[in-house]
Amino acid sequence: MSLADDRILEYIRENGSGSPEKMRKEGPIHYSRPHIHTRCKTLTEKGLLNHLGNGVYVLTDDGEAYLEGRLDTQNWKYINDGSESASAGVEESNGETSEQEG
Repeated sequence: MSLADDRILEYIRENGSGSPEKMRKEGPIHYSRPHIHTRCKTLTEKGLLNHLGNGVYVLTDDGEAYLEGRLDTQNWKYINDGSESASAGVEESNGETSEQEG
């Protein structure tokens, strides 16, 4: 996770949704549109954002948990709520959890 990632997630939480171009123009995100777009794609792959199409992204429950400090993105585990793992980056099989590669 990077500072740009945090700013993107914060912007989307405050505005309900956002596109890279809109975030660059309106938000406190001082990066290029291509960089914001790349980070949004990565955050989507990690399960913190959902891509609605046409470049518009919204926050997922995992994204909200991360912003609230309830999700450890190094281990993809929820903190202090009894959940064993977040949906992003972790694969559950036969009751066991194992980290996905990539």
